[in-house]
Amino acid sequence: MEVRGAPGTASWKYKHFTTRLASTPQSEIMPITETNPFAGQSDMGILHTPSQIDWGHRPGEISRSRKRRSWIWNQFFVIEEYAGPEPVLIGRLHTDMDRGDGRTKYVLRGEGAGSVFVIDEKTGNIHVTKPLDREEKDEYRLIATATDSQTERALEPSSQFIIRVQDINDNPPVFEEGPYSATVPEMANIGTSIIQVTASDADDPTYGNSARLVYTLVQGQPHFSVDAQTGILRTAVPDLDREAQDQYLVVLQAKDMGGHLGGLSGTTTVTVRLTDVNDNPPHFVQSSWLFSVSELAVPGAEVGRISAADADLGDNAKLEYTILDGESGDTFNISGANQERGRDGVMSVCSQLDYESRSSYSFSVEVLNPIVDPRFLRRGPFKDRASIRVAVLDADEPPRFSRARYRMDVSENCPPACTVGRVSAVDPDTGLTNNIRFSIDPQSDPEALFRITPDTGLITTVTELDREHEQWHNITIIATQRGTYTQSHGSRPGDNPSQVSRVVVAVETLDLNDNAPELDRQYNTAMCDSASMGQVVQVLRAIDRDEGGNDSAVHFNIPPDSNVALNFSPTASLVLVSPLQTLSRSTSSSLTLYIPLVLRDGVSGLTSTGTVTVSVCPCLRGGTVCLPQHSSLPSPGLSTAALLAILACVATLLAVSALSLSLRRQKRDSLSPLEEDDVRENIITYDDEGGGEADTAAFDITALQSYGGVWPLAPEGSGRGVPVGGAHSLALRVGEFLRLRLAQVTFDPSQPPYDSVQVYGLEGTGSRAGSLSSLDSEGGKEAEKEVWGSGLEDWGPQFQKLAQLFREREKETFNIP
Repeated sequence: MEVRGAPGTASWKYKHFTTRLASTPQSEIMPITETNPFAGQSDMGILHTPSQIDWGHRPGEISRSRKRRSWIWNQFFVIEEYAGPEPVLIGRLHTDMDRGDGRTKYVLRGEGAGSVFVIDEKTGNIHVTKPLDREEKDEYRLIATATDSQTERALEPSSQFIIRVQDINDNPPVFEEGPYSATVPEMANIGTSIIQVTASDADDPTYGNSARLVYTLVQGQPHFSVDAQTGILRTAVPDLDREAQDQYLVVLQAKDMGGHLGGLSGTTTVTVRLTDVNDNPPHFVQSSWLFSVSELAVPGAEVGRISAADADLGDNAKLEYTILDGESGDTFNISGANQERGRDGVMSVCSQLDYESRSSYSFSVEVLNPIVDPRFLRRGPFKDRASIRVAVLDADEPPRFSRARYRMDVSENCPPACTVGRVSAVDPDTGLTNNIRFSIDPQSDPEALFRITPDTGLITTVTELDREHEQWHNITIIATQRGTYTQSHGSRPGDNPSQVSRVVVAVETLDLNDNAPELDRQYNTAMCDSASMGQVVQVLRAIDRDEGGNDSAVHFNIPPDSNVALNFSPTASLVLVSPLQTLSRSTSSSLTLYIPLVLRDGVSGLTSTGTVTVSVCPCLRGGTVCLPQHSSLPSPGLSTAALLAILACVATLLAVSALSLSLRRQKRDSLSPLEEDDVRENIITYDDEGGGEADTAAFDITALQSYGGVWPLAPEGSGRGVPVGGAHSLALRVGEFLRLRLAQVTFDPSQPPYDSVQVYGLEGTGSRAGSLSSLDSEGGKEAEKEVWGSGLEDWGPQFQKLAQLFREREKETFNIP
């Protein structure tokens, strides 16, 4: 088969040779026509010969045969975006089997067959029907088949080939990540890299220069430059000053075709912001300031503000202020305060001012950057100076005490009006002391223990002080300036309440040896009646509440007139000096001795008394342990642990009792009929057992008696135990009875039982048997004897058995034969 390309293309012939001695095929590509613009590309078309030729052979000669084989297609080319008035011929398919008789039919299948690419069935010419875009699809794979149009038999096996779309420069470069933003420090060196920009071109980078890009600077000279190949933006000058201009807009261009004429281009912008460096020194906005402040200004009060400016930002503009004169630095202080424009220095008072001693201050202040960039030190020192003058204004000051705090002392037990000390104050405005009145703040001396002379400031006591009760007293003395002062309604003489000063006076009460030694506790001890002489019964210890009183010696004595003075001798311990009378070995024998002691201070001679309780008990011979005592006398004392144990037991019993009462009350409430439900639906259980018919005292029977007492029975012989009177009168009486009982239950809260079912001992007239109640049997025994079982025979045969039983019982009761 022969493939012929479009005009300007070439056709190729493919031959396949087969050698009898070697089975390896050999190929040969031979050009058929002239010029080929794609020289070196041997894949434009492939041709084969469908017949086989045998060259014959002789002995000793090599026999070779040439065989034309099935066609094999490779690729065609079509220029993208090519458009014309009619479909464009891009190639031709042909086979040697086509004898030109019109029976050969060429068929094209695959990508774009029939729509993008069409083939002439008779000639095999391939046309493209519309412009193609390589960026959308760069190649198409198709299958060519040659068949007999009459028999539809394939003349050649189907073969696949490729049609490639040849690129043209139809896409400009694009900055997909633009626009850009970048920062660079001000005053950066030339060539400092800022940012790299990148553009992309959709054209084929492997064909021609359609995708070869070159970067140029459209806007931004002379401050910036760009690398033409890499797109890196750099600084081009060394003096980019943020304070002069802090932002630049740079326009970059990328052009394809290597930047040559005819290439397409695209642009983007880069916003370059300069970051701050400390390249500007601070400076005061003026060279001197004048302030004034009252002498009454307290430490920390603001005097004024001085301003300094720094063109830098952030930490580079941080300012520190310093007072250069040492003396003024002790009186005033200056600190920085951030402001929207610049940073101010706040001047304040750090010690008390006095117009009378100094009325003005002059000094210098300095401002500087604590952080300095050494690259810019050549521009000069990063600091500035200014002069300050502060005038102190005179004011009416309150009295001033001679000390900030006073400490005085006075002996305890000193008689009233004992001198404690003196305070003094002066009027700082006039230097006088006679126009000041002193007083004691009542809140600092609530017991009024001290008094002060208003004119002289002399402090005295009002009553005797006791160091053991309170050693220190802190009182506040008030000094008020006298004179003429102004009020809303005019001037008036007297104390000026606005000119008041206060001072604290600490008064210590000095100790006197005015307390006798005392036993440190109540002593209770025990000893055997057989104790030997010299035995220590109890070690004694005394205390003295005076300051240092425990360091002096204390002497213990027993009064001579005491009956135990011959048996015991007190020193630092209570010692037995003579044997005691032996007690009986009875378990109830014991003896309690109360030994009086006299304690005397060895320095002051002050004395006090105390008592040691000694329980003498019988012991085994030679023993030191008392025999067990079974005495009905109460114990002389209990230890703390025993008392706590007893209290714990009592508390436990009380808790158990309270719990038991709570449970019983809960049980009683649960059994109570006073619930929301109807009382008739409740069953009330009474835990009480009746005494039977013989028990007439367990319950008041009168509450159940009929109205007006027991109604009389009918006379004998009537045959019925019904009330006297007719049925109509009985009904009236029953109705009256019920109304009475209903009124009692409704209006009388004392009627028992409460909120329960009423039981009425009244039988209606409809019963032939009469009343069967036995409640009043005790009072009516004689009547029973007369009417016992009377009338039962007349009631009918169903009562015959009952009548017989009554008769038998009557015989047994009354011994009737």
